[in-house]
Amino acid sequence: MSVHPDRRKAPSGLTRPSPGFGLGLRTAHYTELLAANPVPGVDWLEAISDNFMVPGGKPLRMLDAIRARYPLALHGVALSIGSVAGPDEAYLRQLKALADRVQPLWVSDHLCWTGVHGRQLHDLLPLPYTEEALAVVVRNVQRVQDVLGRRLVLENVSSYVDFAASQVSEGEFLAAVCEQADCLLLVDVNNLHVNAVNHGADALACLEALPAHRVQQLHLAGHSDHGDHLIDTHDQPVAGPVWALYEAALRRFGPVATMIERDDHIPPLPALMAELDHARRLATEASPCLV
Repeated sequence: MSVHPDRRKAPSGLTRPSPGFGLGLRTAHYTELLAANPVPGVDWLEAISDNFMVPGGKPLRMLDAIRARYPLALHGVALSIGSVAGPDEAYLRQLKALADRVQPLWVSDHLCWTGVHGRQLHDLLPLPYTEEALAVVVRNVQRVQDVLGRRLVLENVSSYVDFAASQVSEGEFLAAVCEQADCLLLVDVNNLHVNAVNHGADALACLEALPAHRVQQLHLAGHSDHGDHLIDTHDQPVAGPVWALYEAALRRFGPVATMIERDDHIPPLPALMAELDHARRLATEASPCLV
């Protein structure tokens, strides 16, 4: 399963050019985002696909209005790309309909499983890093890409258990999935840090294992510190160690789209903009050519 890391920093044609620095689309900020002029400094937005996979009504009207002002990416939470049964057919049809309507920058979801026997568990559950799991994921990704008519972007998830059956590291598994399924990566920098603390892993080694030419996007978020473990809660500002790891990611991957996530204790828009501006400054310091 070993994949040699590709150390190229320039896109090879697989990824789309970076749209810059964005925020997660949250209802608390709709009024400001829908003002006459786009918010300065918000280059793009990421919408949770599952919130808009409906046949019509106010959610889609709001999404259409926001899409008219900002470039938009779609990010799902229930594709269950790691389940043996594979993604649900009805779910895939709804996702394709949404993507056809929105024409997003890209469509992403998580490298995990979210349910079994048709039952959604509403959590992002990790996979063992084995040949069997790799085969399941590759098969499912190829099926999804065939339906959507585009490359899928997969995000690394936070985890709180290790699997004794795992044969390779997280970074090696992510690299193998990308190369064998011909998909792209959304690197959640916070999740890398959370997993490194929880499992005693090396986040920098994970970064080095990833194929740089397949990294489409970076996520930045906060977590809750419980002393001997971290929980990926998205309810805090980005922590210092995550900012440091982001700087390493910039050096490794170059000019990649970056987004701030906040899902609870959502602050006023200016507070998130301050974090986004900090990300922009770090990118400029890493290389003036990045932004």
